[in-house]
Amino acid sequence: MRYPLFFIVLFAFLFAFKPKPAYQIFTGEKAKSVDFDKMMKGLEHADVVFFGENHNNSICHWLKLQVLKDLSNATGKEVIIGAEMFEADNQLILNEYLAGLIREDHLKHEAKVWDNYNTDYAPIIDFAKENKLQVIATNVPRRYANIVARNGIEGLDQLEDDAKKYIAPLPISVDYELPGYKEISDMMAGHMGGGQDGGKKMVDAQAIKDATMAYFISKNYSSGHVFYHLNGSFHSKNKEGIISFFKQSNPDLNIVSIIVVDQENIDSLEEENKGLADFVIAIPADMTKTY
Repeated sequence: MRYPLFFIVLFAFLFAFKPKPAYQIFTGEKAKSVDFDKMMKGLEHADVVFFGENHNNSICHWLKLQVLKDLSNATGKEVIIGAEMFEADNQLILNEYLAGLIREDHLKHEAKVWDNYNTDYAPIIDFAKENKLQVIATNVPRRYANIVARNGIEGLDQLEDDAKKYIAPLPISVDYELPGYKEISDMMAGHMGGGQDGGKKMVDAQAIKDATMAYFISKNYSSGHVFYHLNGSFHSKNKEGIISFFKQSNPDLNIVSIIVVDQENIDSLEEENKGLADFVIAIPADMTKTY
């Protein structure tokens, strides 16, 4: 059977050019390539799922929404969403918006939403609103994190009791030997006027965020649900940060972590990115950024 020249050229063209994927998912330690459905299958027994994002990555935000849309089907559980992007003292405003009591412009003006809210987080919040899902504001109010960055965790002791409702119960115990915290300390010590003390305060500021997010996840987790928490990748990398605090009071819950990394080539997972989470999503480094 003879093929017209047109089809021969077409076939040659199709085989010569492979489509360029926008992302590739790998399992943690073994770095085995898996598809999206296989990853969702890996979440089916999860009680808590952490999605460690790159805040300005367009594909990351799209994937985060796709996980949310499929999570209930994958686990058979109702989803509760938690978000670093909302501070605990804005829970009332967030609840009012989700209930349809206030308009979106009130949410955006009064709840200290991030500058990239419209492009990156509104789709999540709108999906939750449409499907009547809870969204928990888990992060410490930024003014209190700033107190810690300047004065250490002990600086919070001067707050009134009403203010402390928006923070993890004090005192918190910080493991300064965690690799992630040591990385912050080493990085900041040389750039802060206080040397090692300055580095310690920056670790404390990170830790109060991690401890507070862990506290509000624990406080709002409900058996028979899956808690889906959205946070910057550093907060849950290597199952440290939020996860290390959360496991202190919830050692028996099944935690599954997802993290996003940038790589020049996503055909395989770079050595330094192996084991950062149960599932590592590699995205091309030149992917469009939202800011």
